[in-house]
Order: sequence, then C-alpha cells, then structure tokens
Amino acid sequence: MSLETGMVLEGKVTGITKFGAFVELEPGKTGMVHISEVAPTFVNDINDYLKEGQTVKVKVLSIGEDGKISLSIKKAVLQNDSNNPQNQRPNRSNQKYRSPKPNNNSYEWQQPKRSEPASFEDMMSKFKQTSEEKMSDLKRMNENKRGSYPRRSNSQKP
Repeated sequence: MSLETGMVLEGKVTGITKFGAFVELEPGKTGMVHISEVAPTFVNDINDYLKEGQTVKVKVLSIGEDGKISLSIKKAVLQNDSNNPQNQRPNRSNQKYRSPKPNNNSYEWQQPKRSEPASFEDMMSKFKQTSEEKMSDLKRMNENKRGSYPRRSNSQKP
C-alpha cells in the first residue's frame, strides 16, 4: 500500500520516547507521532495516553524526502468524528467539546465555557467589579506583609 498525506490508518505503537511515539503502519513502514499530536490537550507524559503494543488510528501529516513519516493521533480522531454522521451534533450554543481520557482512545464530552454577548454597560460593570476585587485583594496582601514584622517605636531603641 502506498502512503499519502491525509490518509487515516490504523497502526501499532512500537516504541515510546519522551518526545513522541513510533507507530508501525505496515511491515517495514514506521512513522512518528510527536507528543504535541497525541491529544488535543497538553501532554506532559506520553505514557499517560499510549502504551507499547496499543493499536491507534493515525493521520499521515507528511512524508519527508528522506522517508520519515509524520503522524497525528488527535487529527485522526477528530477527523473521524466529524466524518461520522452518528457523532455529529446539531450546531447549538451548548455544543460540547472533546477532552481525552488518559490510556483510552475514547473521548468524553465537556461543556464549553461560553456566555451570551453582553451590552457595553454590562461588560463595564463586570470590569469595575473585578477590578475593585483585585485592588482590595492587593491592599489586603500588602497590609499582611507590612504587619508581619513588629515595628520599633522611638522609645524602644536600644
């Protein structure tokens, strides 16, 4: 089988390093999934998401002139979900986004943090409120720092 950029394939994880994972696509053809292409969130430890011998879906990002194959797991999963009519959701304001579960190819749905567009006056009052809260917190912290050491008065000089 000839590989082309954009193809989505299944492969077996053959090796894991701190910067990514090697996936065998077919006998003699191995590509690398960079740690940034494992999941749609920040991946600190790739071992939380992948294990050697695990079968994963990957998308071919590029094939270098030297034969190096660059792969992505997150783009393959997101592309498959958008192409599958069963997984498509109606476009609503409460549309949910995906977040990976470690050690699993499945994804859980999470509610996005959105709000209705507010008027200028509402935004200004919210800004003033948060600004006043921040200022009072800063004042409180500065007072606590000043009060942590006893002050000497003129009568206490040695």
